[in-house]
Amino acid sequence: MAVLVTRPHPDSEITAEGLRGRGFEVLLAPMLRFEPVAFLDDAEVDYGAVIATSANALRAIEPQLAVSRLTKLPLFAVGERTASLARKAGFSTVIVAQGDAAGLRDLVLESVRARALKKASVLLYLAGADLSRDLAGELGERGFSVVTQTTYRMIPVASLPRAVCDAFAGKAVEAVLHYSRRSARAFLEAVRADGVEISALAIPHCCISPAVATILRDAGANQVMVAASPDEKALFEALVRALRSGLA
Repeated sequence: MAVLVTRPHPDSEITAEGLRGRGFEVLLAPMLRFEPVAFLDDAEVDYGAVIATSANALRAIEPQLAVSRLTKLPLFAVGERTASLARKAGFSTVIVAQGDAAGLRDLVLESVRARALKKASVLLYLAGADLSRDLAGELGERGFSVVTQTTYRMIPVASLPRAVCDAFAGKAVEAVLHYSRRSARAFLEAVRADGVEISALAIPHCCISPAVATILRDAGANQVMVAASPDEKALFEALVRALRSGLA
């Protein structure tokens, strides 16, 4: 029996390694495909800081960052994985939130209160093409000027790998991990198109947030577990709870 990981490559490989280290068999079905978008830094804008809600936002422009003025600025990262990639890309001052955009917004506001950042600062928001919340708008309402630069898009994958379809048909998948609403929707469309929807929805689905869980419940899944916090450690703990509780 295997756990199916639906997050995009290359993060799916990191997740798979973590699961195998905990004794799980793993199947991979990345439901979104990463695609960089051309990025041009406007040298005329004097930014005060950079914010990033995804490691992919940095991964898309990592080659350019090697010679960029941006790495001299403080960077606010949504979580430790994004922060790690920021440091690798050359950012020396990285401030890390606890895994969601609301926490990142509050961290920026706290930096103003601590006088580590001026409220009049222009913030460069490195973002994906599809945003789950209007972080720039929320910061704008609090007096910041935010320039949003799209650096990547995620393209839904239309079908599952054949090995995964066979595993569903053979009842060899014990749980599925979901990391975003978009990948969850893509997963549901794929299992319908591939004719394995009934078996796919009959097993536990472990979701990184309540918003992701809603997508699965609305589709008819009734064995849905939500991580206690929006990070992979908590998601793995939710997986263990789901399997130990006899949901599988």
